[in-house]
Amino acid sequence: MPDTIETKVQTAAKPKLLNEPPMRLHHHAYAVKDQEANRHFIEDILGIPLVATWCERNFNKAVGREVDYCHTFFALGDGGALAFFQYADDEVWEKSKAIHPEIGNSWHISFKVSQKTFDEIAGRLKANDIQFRTIDHGYCLSLYVSSPDKLPLEFTVDPPNAAEIDQMRRADAHSELKRWLAGDRHINNTDRPH
Repeated sequence: MPDTIETKVQTAAKPKLLNEPPMRLHHHAYAVKDQEANRHFIEDILGIPLVATWCERNFNKAVGREVDYCHTFFALGDGGALAFFQYADDEVWEKSKAIHPEIGNSWHISFKVSQKTFDEIAGRLKANDIQFRTIDHGYCLSLYVSSPDKLPLEFTVDPPNAAEIDQMRRADAHSELKRWLAGDRHINNTDRPH
């Protein structure tokens, strides 16, 4: 058999996956300009509790000097956290802040919530005149909102048949990706309202 790209792709070994995948998200961190404005939004408005504040100093290679910073953690129900850095150095802030793409909906972090929590968050945002949007994706219902630093957050409710949807998509995840990458762009989400 000739040694071509096609034969290499066909004979490529399946990747060796971890015996045990990561247990959960430990934390997801962003840099913010103002920890108090961020705390007010995350804790007072969204209702996610501040559970740790670490005040630290370390050598930052990007600027070549010691930098003071404050690192906060807000608790998630599974033990994970949403975390934030505020630097006491404007140059480090400028080099650390999130860069927002022109089309911002593809860059975000999403949290699974119950319908009750979803509705409570929507109510809290409305009560504070904070704009948000919701989208029914068919496989989940999502609420999108941005923090004071324009960091995109999503809160997601799974439908009652989430296990069936998960089983279906796990079964065809590789074949659907291969199909799409080959140029077949037909839609496979027939549950999404249009």
